[in-house]
Amino acid sequence: MTELRAGLGLTCGPGPTTVRPKRRTRQLVAAVAGVALTAVAGCGGGSGSRPIASPTATSVRSALTSPTGSIRSSGPPASSASSTLGLGANGVPQFDHIVVVVMENHAYSEILGQPDAPYLNSLARSGAVLTQSYAVTHPSEPNYLALFSGSTQGLSDDSCPHTFDGPNLAVALHAAGRTFGAYSEDLPSVGFTGCSSGGRYARKHAPWVNLSNVPAEANQPLSALPQEYRRLPTVSFVIPNLQNDMHDGTVAQGDSWLRTHLGGYAAWAGSHASLLIVTADEDDTSHENRIPALLVGAGVRVGEYAARTDHYGMLRMILDSYRLPPFGLASNAAAVSGVWARP
Repeated sequence: MTELRAGLGLTCGPGPTTVRPKRRTRQLVAAVAGVALTAVAGCGGGSGSRPIASPTATSVRSALTSPTGSIRSSGPPASSASSTLGLGANGVPQFDHIVVVVMENHAYSEILGQPDAPYLNSLARSGAVLTQSYAVTHPSEPNYLALFSGSTQGLSDDSCPHTFDGPNLAVALHAAGRTFGAYSEDLPSVGFTGCSSGGRYARKHAPWVNLSNVPAEANQPLSALPQEYRRLPTVSFVIPNLQNDMHDGTVAQGDSWLRTHLGGYAAWAGSHASLLIVTADEDDTSHENRIPALLVGAGVRVGEYAARTDHYGMLRMILDSYRLPPFGLASNAAAVSGVWARP
């Protein structure tokens, strides 16, 4: 990275990495970025994968990726305490930051209203509860891919490894000058591509690793998650390990983990034009794949909302927040509506 920056005459300022071309190399940097942002990502996947509709830009790799793991470009600056909500598409607010947390293998009725999940239920009382949110299939991996890339990529199991090359949330954000970061608990190193580690990290829960056009630097350990929340990427995914995501551990354990690791952000988001999404990948195969889905933060009307949605609808909502063209099956998904307070 150092050598590449030096070769292009780039310098980094304090705080999050800021790419600043010297006067004599500005035209060269602009040309490189222009070419990268107009490249069309092909549609990947194994046999049986659903077609992905919209082409998107491939990612600009090392030179435009910050050490905190978010794909960076000349996007908006970090938010401040005085942030106010803008307006995205289809009535969705334009958030400064969105954090998505995915828990594992529990149905709506196993979380909401249950005494083992006091923190999640406190979030439900302060946010929007999507009472008819569904996973798209079984088992885990294709659901994560659906939420991130708008397609299950033809997978019907949790096999590993796979490599796909097509539209996805990270590339769409980057093409619009925004940022993406993924933070997985017990990921042993930045950009790790192994299928598992220590019996706790599982690549099947990290779909960005399977997309070849997402820079390795976007795949970060949980320890890299910024605690100064205004320095978060535009969109972050936070993935607990297998013990804390309710997969191998208990509901109470996962609930406590959420309070510890995301409680501060949940309290901060409402006054800082930001949003927390908590959902699950799938149910336990016995509740019609109906899963918990909570929205907590700025511009959210507290209450329960019965409009049916799924992982494609959740992806569509995130894309709508930043007026990004939908892709894959998110193109046909109904936008999450009715949950937003009027500005």
